[in-house]
Amino acid sequence: MTLKYLLTGVTGGLGKEVLSYFVTNVPASEYAVASSNESNRQKYEDKGFAFRHVNYDDPQTLEKAFEGVENLFFVSTNVFDNKRRAVQHQNFVDAAKKANVKHVWYTSLAFGGLESQSKVAIQQVHYETEEMLQTSGLNFTSIREGVYVDAFPLFLNWYPDTETVYLPSNGSMALTSRKELGEANAKLMIAGGYDKQIVLLTTQESVTFSDMIDEINNTTGRSIKLELVSPEDYVRLNSTNDQGGKPAQFFETLVSWYDGIAKGEASTTHPLMKNVLGREPITPRQAIRSFLTENPNYTWHQNYFN
Repeated sequence: MTLKYLLTGVTGGLGKEVLSYFVTNVPASEYAVASSNESNRQKYEDKGFAFRHVNYDDPQTLEKAFEGVENLFFVSTNVFDNKRRAVQHQNFVDAAKKANVKHVWYTSLAFGGLESQSKVAIQQVHYETEEMLQTSGLNFTSIREGVYVDAFPLFLNWYPDTETVYLPSNGSMALTSRKELGEANAKLMIAGGYDKQIVLLTTQESVTFSDMIDEINNTTGRSIKLELVSPEDYVRLNSTNDQGGKPAQFFETLVSWYDGIAKGEASTTHPLMKNVLGREPITPRQAIRSFLTENPNYTWHQNYFN
């Protein structure tokens, strides 16, 4: 039986937004949702969704889930171990090949824009996955997603009572709304095309870390300061008694992010998202202001280790 769309990652933030668009714009008979947690089956089936179980560490579940699928939305796994993630992604690509999936839509990341020269650690596995897809012979589109503006507290390591933010650079980022990215991803898939291409979805403006702090201060009446420090001091100052319980290793991993950001690798903008949405995407400043107006103590889950 042919299935037009299979959406993985629907329990995550981006996948949830993609599913939300599908619910109101695509007949339910044309798509199914997939999760690595079999216990989610009942929840989705009770809502009327067809469900398929996918375990990125178990190729057999992937091969079974991908049977008859035409368009496969491939959400990158969220593990921090890049070696494990590479194995999981290879399992995914191999299973899609065996199942003769017609088009894989992969959620990559926007560091480096449309170039493929970023040294940021997290971007490397996306390059590897794009190479897997190219080598496989599958038809695919790699969607390099703008970095989520929703996660601005993580990049600042900002908590509601933080008075000073310590960072190794004051780089610029084209921070992009996760909700709008979900809509744009869905619209790309539904429209089709972009065969064996890499595309970039971003907002149309960039902001620096000091800009983000200005928005926090202006919106909430705080007086947060930004202090630029060495990478070593960044790790030490942020890992010592971090409110979220994040270890030094976490901040050490992020050092390559800030290096890339300082080089402008996260500031590239592109008109595709505007064209796909049919409107101007929300700017980073507007989004941050909106989050903080709704909740002056806005937080982001990845700021907390547990």
